[in-house]
Amino acid sequence: MDNPMHPAIRKVIPLFQAPRCEAKTRTGAPCQSPAVREKRRCRMHGGASGSGAPKGERNGRYRHGQFTCDALEERRRTRALMAQMQAFADDILER
Repeated sequence: MDNPMHPAIRKVIPLFQAPRCEAKTRTGAPCQSPAVREKRRCRMHGGASGSGAPKGERNGRYRHGQFTCDALEERRRTRALMAQMQAFADDILER
């Protein structure tokens, strides 16, 4: 099977030319698997869709909800409102 035009070889060649995963293995060596299309990691290192921990209470380490997206956004809005109120108070005191 040294013939590069053999159909079985032609299917394997794009696999060898694919960009490699940029993750490191436990030994510290780079991962040799091909990266998932349009991603930097292979399927084993988080490149697959749906990889990662579930959000919210479905995650086993969910405790109190202090760092949920909703809670973070609410604190961001509160800080912005407080900054506006401080600016308004400073403006009134300057008059």
